[in-house]
Amino acid sequence: MFSKDKKETSKTSKPNTMDRNVIAKNTTIKGEVISDGDFRIDGVLEGELKTKGRVIIGAGGFVKGTIEALNADIEGKFFGQLNVEKTLTLKSIADISGDVVVGKLSIEPGAAFNASCVMKASINIAKKEDGKRTQQNGRHQQKGNQRAFK
Repeated sequence: MFSKDKKETSKTSKPNTMDRNVIAKNTTIKGEVISDGDFRIDGVLEGELKTKGRVIIGAGGFVKGTIEALNADIEGKFFGQLNVEKTLTLKSIADISGDVVVGKLSIEPGAAFNASCVMKASINIAKKEDGKRTQQNGRHQQKGNQRAFK
């Protein structure tokens, strides 16, 4: 009776950890991959990868397609559309081409970065500044109109 309770307790007390998925060297995957866990790519991925975790493209890894991830570290080659919510780190031997949207970008000297890049933080700041300017301009215009009517 007591041993049963201990087993149930040990099962429920395990922390939720994200598993790491690996696309190994000499492996090619074509298609769509969706996961909550981290990914390490040392082989070839042609298609789409969506994950709530980190993507690592190893030195021998190659991705052609679309990646959506929380964070990414790239040593290998990437061609396509890359959307990284937080930080994209390009190692010195990385080779990137395509369209990139990131929160933060870190590029080591020697990395090839031939992509159009948009930083999300810059977009949010620009929108906030434009909103303030519009409101301030609107207030000034409104005050000017009120004075004219007095």
